[in-house]
Amino acid sequence: MKQTHTASCHCGAVKLALNLPDGIIDLRRCDCSMCRRRGTIVTSAELDGIMVVAGKDKLALYQFNTGTAKHYFCSVCGIYTHHQRRSNPNQFGVNVGCIEGVNPYELTGVTLCDGVNHPSDRLVK
Repeated sequence: MKQTHTASCHCGAVKLALNLPDGIIDLRRCDCSMCRRRGTIVTSAELDGIMVVAGKDKLALYQFNTGTAKHYFCSVCGIYTHHQRRSNPNQFGVNVGCIEGVNPYELTGVTLCDGVNHPSDRLVK
């Protein structure tokens, strides 16, 4: 079953169409330096599950540490909309606070991910 959602930044310059076939699931927060500062709850979307329908030219990219994760935010209002995951580069994490009709303060079952001790940072023995 196809579940389509819309998402946008605060000022509305960036608008996304989301295809979330299983709904808003796999809710998580991360404690890495970036996520800790933005305090966002994210849901999962496949790479082809997000389409920028407005404001592609307003999306800015931020990368740090290994440069694997790609964090996108509106260059006008500064709101983080989504990121291509480091833990699974075949997925996006989508800021649920940007999804129309979703109040992140009403969500339950949010997993905390240990981004400080990310598996990709551990040495292989």
